[in-house]
Amino acid sequence: MCTAELETYDSCLSLFCMRRRDLGVTEEKKCSFASSGRIKDEDAASLTTETTYLNIKLAFDLLLRILLQFGEMLVIVFPNVSRSFGFSMQSANMTVSHKKAKVLCVIVTLNIFICVLMGLKWNFGTGQSRQQKVRIPSQRFWHQRFLSESFWNKEQQLLDVVHNPVMNSALSSNSTSLLPGWINDICEPDYRVPAQISDYNTLPQRFRDFLLHMHCRTYPMLINQPHICQENPFLLLVVKSLIPHFDRRQAIRQTWGHAGILANRTVVTVFLLGSTLLVESFPDLQGMLVHEGNFHKDLLQWDYRDTFFNLTLKEVLFLEWFSQHCPQAQYVLKGDDDVFVNTLRVLDFLDGLSEFKAKDLFIGDVISDAGPQRDKRLKYFIPESVFVGEYPPYAGGGGYLLSGELALRLYNVSQEVVLYPIDDVYTGMCLKKLGLAPEKHSGFRTFDIEEKFRRNPCIYRGLMLVHNRTPQDMLKLWPWIVRPELDCQ
Repeated sequence: MCTAELETYDSCLSLFCMRRRDLGVTEEKKCSFASSGRIKDEDAASLTTETTYLNIKLAFDLLLRILLQFGEMLVIVFPNVSRSFGFSMQSANMTVSHKKAKVLCVIVTLNIFICVLMGLKWNFGTGQSRQQKVRIPSQRFWHQRFLSESFWNKEQQLLDVVHNPVMNSALSSNSTSLLPGWINDICEPDYRVPAQISDYNTLPQRFRDFLLHMHCRTYPMLINQPHICQENPFLLLVVKSLIPHFDRRQAIRQTWGHAGILANRTVVTVFLLGSTLLVESFPDLQGMLVHEGNFHKDLLQWDYRDTFFNLTLKEVLFLEWFSQHCPQAQYVLKGDDDVFVNTLRVLDFLDGLSEFKAKDLFIGDVISDAGPQRDKRLKYFIPESVFVGEYPPYAGGGGYLLSGELALRLYNVSQEVVLYPIDDVYTGMCLKKLGLAPEKHSGFRTFDIEEKFRRNPCIYRGLMLVHNRTPQDMLKLWPWIVRPELDCQ
């Protein structure tokens, strides 16, 4: 089809007249234009309409030819059927081979295909010639969610706004007043919290303390080991401990947490600690802790109150330290100071990992389909005024194993997740934010094993981590599983 925008008068007129003659049209009104120059607007409109009409007639003519050829094929291939519909058999040669019938079928198919292509081309050309008006939406395509009544959920929703580039740019001066004060990272009690939680005064004291300080993530380090990862560890063992637990730390150093070369791999161990008030820990053990750190050079201590609800803070502070001082560690195993780890089994497992599997590695004793406990008498009590919803899958307390690369990503995404009083759940929230989930592994037994198997060294050979074990248990178990003469077949 010719258009005034793309074709000269001569070429367009020639094509037009040729089509009319092919169809036997004798009228030559449109073929009497001058033989040079561009088509005038009124002539172009008339010519376009006429050409559209010719296109339709050509299509019908082609369809008629296809039907005639298809009828001839029926006469040849299905003589009985054609006789029942009145087709003349005199014009058909009944001795035509079956191969000729196949050729006719191919010709018919090609004709149909060409006809469809012509129709598509005609529709495409006419569609492009139209100028469609661009429709501009009358309102934005996103809407802010209503803030939750529960304190943590509300704070998380506001933090999502801050880290969302689309919604952040739309914040007005009025809405910025709703943003939580901890965005500026001022480490002072947030005394606005009690007014935002209806039952704040009835909550346990440890809960109230956490809520007042949950915005703070910046605490000074009292003991640091900035060069402990100079040897580029293959496995970094990270143990959460408390100041009075000297015996547990020493038992770990002498057994599964012994730093150095193990199975031709470099292993490094660090212990994470906070601080305690004098009224909570008597006598004052800080001086002994400093001496321990100077001697073993494996302690990391921050100046915050080391409580159960601050284990999440300990997690975040470690991730920050890891990103600054040990980002080259290939794998990280985190555990409490009352777990027993079969380090040899862990190294053997890691050696067998593919590069693809290792990238997002996070395994442990995974808990799914869990939610907050509402009974105040329970250790993990969370009131509805603080949090509503289900927990994401998370690795249960005791320990888990992850890649160093994932640990770095966890640190980055932790800036977008409000601190939660249960550290294991918080880590699951961060993983969910990354679009990941922990993988359950049978080698992690954070809820212990059956009592009848606890003194069987062969059971421990197949495990990676067992919770919980005393320092005396660790000193007994380690020699059992490392002795070469142990036969567990």
